Amino acid sequence: MTEFCRELGAKKGQWVDVYAFDDESLSFLPKPIEAVILLFPITEQYDEYCKESDAKITEQVVDPDLFYMKQTIGNACGTIGIIHSLANNVAQVQLVEDSLLKKFLDGSKGKSAEEIGRALEESTDIAEKHEHSASEGQTAEMSPDEKLVTHFVAFVHKNGHLYELDGRRKFPINHGPTTADTLINDAAVVCKSRIASSGDNMEYRFTVLALTTSYSV
Repeated sequence: MTEFCRELGAKKGQWVDVYAFDDESLSFLPKPIEAVILLFPITEQYDEYCKESDAKITEQVVDPDLFYMKQTIGNACGTIGIIHSLANNVAQVQLVEDSLLKKFLDGSKGKSAEEIGRALEESTDIAEKHEHSASEGQTAEMSPDEKLVTHFVAFVHKNGHLYELDGRRKFPINHGPTTADTLINDAAVVCKSRIASSGDNMEYRFTVLALTTSYSV
């Protein structure tokens, strides 16, 4: 994931594992933390939860500066989660001006979340970078047509609020107040709740990662 961020044009930032949610464990993570990603199994129960949860949200504040895109293609959630994380932290990750992601974001201005998702489908350059980075990883790359079994959701801080960015949802989810300093703790609360409500008693199937900019090229 860190390599993919470099391929997209981020000069700073490294993904690190979050092994526990207690305050002491979280305090040892290298700061600052700009984004959090939850990787978890897709289940019918989760899909039903999303439908019911989205239906209950009739009014919420969404920052106009928040970058959000829909997932319109299978097995792209990892790419979308990373783009959500970087796109909402352009200054923090020091995105290179003529980079692949900067060009994609510039071309996304004024477009709807669905239009941005479709633009990603057509971005062969980003797909190639993803495949290259995935080939450097420890697990086999999934085919776009292979059945999706896991999913990535990103959490970011934007102007005082914690947002959950999931391209499969109807819209971004505002989880309330947070700060750059408390993002990891507040996101951990949501992650713990999501794991507890999943009905899955095998917590090892859930992975949490944090994007820290304490590292650079």
